Amino acid sequence: MEKETVSKASVYEEWLEKNRRYLWNPFTQMKDYFVHEPVIVERGDGVTLTDVKGRTYYDGNASVWLNVHGHNRRELNEAIIRQLDRIAHSTLLGMANVPAIRLAERLVEITPPGLNKVFYSDSGAEAVEVAIKMAFLYWKRIGRPKKRMFLSMKSAYHGDTVGAVSVGGIDRFHAAYDALLFPTEKVGYPYPYRYPGSPEACAQASLEELRQKLEEKGEQIAGLILEPMIQGAGGMVVMPPGFLKEVERLCREYEVLLLADEVATGFGRTGEMFACDHEQVQPDLLTAAKGITGGYLPVAATLATDAIYEAFYGDYEEMKTFFHGHSYTGNQLGCAAALANLDLFERDGLIQRIRESGEALDRAFEPLRCLEHVGEVRSLGLMAGVELVRNRETREAYPAEERVGFRVCQRAKERGLITRPLGDVITFLPPLCVGKQELSEMVQILHSAIRDVTEK
Repeated sequence: MEKETVSKASVYEEWLEKNRRYLWNPFTQMKDYFVHEPVIVERGDGVTLTDVKGRTYYDGNASVWLNVHGHNRRELNEAIIRQLDRIAHSTLLGMANVPAIRLAERLVEITPPGLNKVFYSDSGAEAVEVAIKMAFLYWKRIGRPKKRMFLSMKSAYHGDTVGAVSVGGIDRFHAAYDALLFPTEKVGYPYPYRYPGSPEACAQASLEELRQKLEEKGEQIAGLILEPMIQGAGGMVVMPPGFLKEVERLCREYEVLLLADEVATGFGRTGEMFACDHEQVQPDLLTAAKGITGGYLPVAATLATDAIYEAFYGDYEEMKTFFHGHSYTGNQLGCAAALANLDLFERDGLIQRIRESGEALDRAFEPLRCLEHVGEVRSLGLMAGVELVRNRETREAYPAEERVGFRVCQRAKERGLITRPLGDVITFLPPLCVGKQELSEMVQILHSAIRDVTEK
């Protein structure tokens, strides 16, 4: 046993040194990274990850919010293998393939009504880029070129490509690129915990700001993009009821396209197949990624209405073609995984299970809500955030240099739970297949980690 432990420790050090020499991790300060004994994953099973040392952890952020049916799910593995026996990839430029067509049909069936055309890409950010370019060109194609500005939400996150960053609103991620970005208008996303009044008053204030912006510049605004029902990287901030529906109404009133970024919220994460379904909202464009393949392969999609599609439909010499595409667009292996993913949603009755798990999670959070330095716990379905504060009564935040959220996540890792902080908001987004006992154990680890760090 001692030799085995020594051997595993040695293997870890070898991989860590290769990480140091060759790999540049995303969203990671590499100098800081190596100080904290990072996890190097070797395999996964269900809701757990196992590192090269042989230690197992709960995957408390679904490998960045995208795992649905658990790791190493047999049905998804087999779907990819079956497709691999046929073909791994062929282009969609000027031709098509069977899995891409089949998946497009399924996506049209499960997304909000009116979204009848599917354009594939490879990541959520790329799906957003596609939606922005479609919205911009739509107005030009129908003879209204003055509509070329975009409206987005403060503290929004829509991805890391230049267009997606332009409509984003998180300074620590986006400010450094200011010279590369196109200008956008911003309005406040309702954040009731940080608003001096009721959630209803917060919603009304945000809506009034939106109305004023539309009144002032609606003739120039091509589209409004937002994360429906819950703002993810902005702090897991849940919209007050009715807000999204009113946003839709205002977009219709001022003839502004509504772009719903469902990259994080889609495929059951919030307790509905898509977050727009909570309030029966029908966007003009919808972006989807993350859970689309069950967390297996990089596929993304932008869904558009017939009106938008038809604006690009014409004779060759009219040059209305949407000149955009990616080498792996509509990849057969990814589409095969996505189709198997949707089959499992139906077979397992997963949406209802997520709703039940969401209720169980809310109950499991009750002891955590009583902790001295937990300001608020916010959740919708299996998408949750725990906001830590220095003073619960005044809602005073911790100084950034104390890195309280980071330290809590480090302590949780030591106890066997992987998750990530957004400043001092601890995210909690387990794989959607998670069982109630597993949920309970994960929350208990998080509870202990918060106490360990904040009550010293």
